[in-house]
Amino acid sequence: MQKSVCQEEVYNTLYHKHFQSVRNYVYYKCGDLDQAQDIAQESFIRLWNKCAEVLFEKVTGFVHTVANRLFLDQVRSKKVVLNFEKDQLPQQNTEDPFYILRTEEFRAQIEQVISDLPEGQREVFLLNRVDKHTYKEIAEMLGVSQTAIEKRMTKALIKLKSKIEEFKNI
Repeated sequence: MQKSVCQEEVYNTLYHKHFQSVRNYVYYKCGDLDQAQDIAQESFIRLWNKCAEVLFEKVTGFVHTVANRLFLDQVRSKKVVLNFEKDQLPQQNTEDPFYILRTEEFRAQIEQVISDLPEGQREVFLLNRVDKHTYKEIAEMLGVSQTAIEKRMTKALIKLKSKIEEFKNI
């Protein structure tokens, strides 16, 4: 028997399983956690409103597509700058002020490089490296082929590696 998204316990399970992923997906696009939270909530409201039309197997793609469309509606043509929390990189206890300064500068440079990546590359990079999603899962979320995800990741890593090499030479 096929599961129905309209069954309250099925819907609740899907919500708890996918909400954080949808929220993070939007956060990586906009850099605003409150906005991401709101868009993720609205995506699941729309899932509930269309539960009879959405197949159980297609829920992940549906909520991510809705979230993406809601995001695009809110921020058309606005350049996105991603601001990470300062706790993203582990802090080491060291008293050397030069080391602390260099570490902070490097963290800021890396954040800037990631935020400057094209949106598609940034999404894939963060979904894979931070949220630990597989390429297959990301492809399903974004509604593109796994090969497209692999290409985006390759381009992102090439840009990041190039910038890190530049930092080393400074």
